[in-house]
Amino acid sequence: MDYHAAFQISASGMALEKLRLNTTAANLANMHSAGPSAAQVYQPLRVIARASQQAAQGRFGQLLSGVDVLALAPQAQAPRMVHEPGHPYADAQGMVAYPAVNHTEEMINLNMALRAYEANVAAMNAARVMAARTLEIGGQQ
Repeated sequence: MDYHAAFQISASGMALEKLRLNTTAANLANMHSAGPSAAQVYQPLRVIARASQQAAQGRFGQLLSGVDVLALAPQAQAPRMVHEPGHPYADAQGMVAYPAVNHTEEMINLNMALRAYEANVAAMNAARVMAARTLEIGGQQ
């Protein structure tokens, strides 16, 4: 087993999930940030990723790869319009533009990213333990 490749795969997965966590935190932090116009309001972001194109051939013929982040893409969604006539950003009808951030969806993304990060940590720890055991077995001969 190529332990270095296993560590690299888990590390790339952890980096991706950390970026997803940060992106979700930014979306939640800007959820109530009004904009002077609908065109200038914060756009929620999403991480676009795919399996790495630099797959390595494993010892037993399997392809090993990590993940590559392609982009941090803004979501083209219409802003949430709220009737607040006294707000400084209110238009002539008293409507204020807020980002179209769905709190429930963001919390689900947060939990999924946390669980995926934990799974990558567990995989890395399992590979570390297997590598240590291999060294112990090799040293006993």
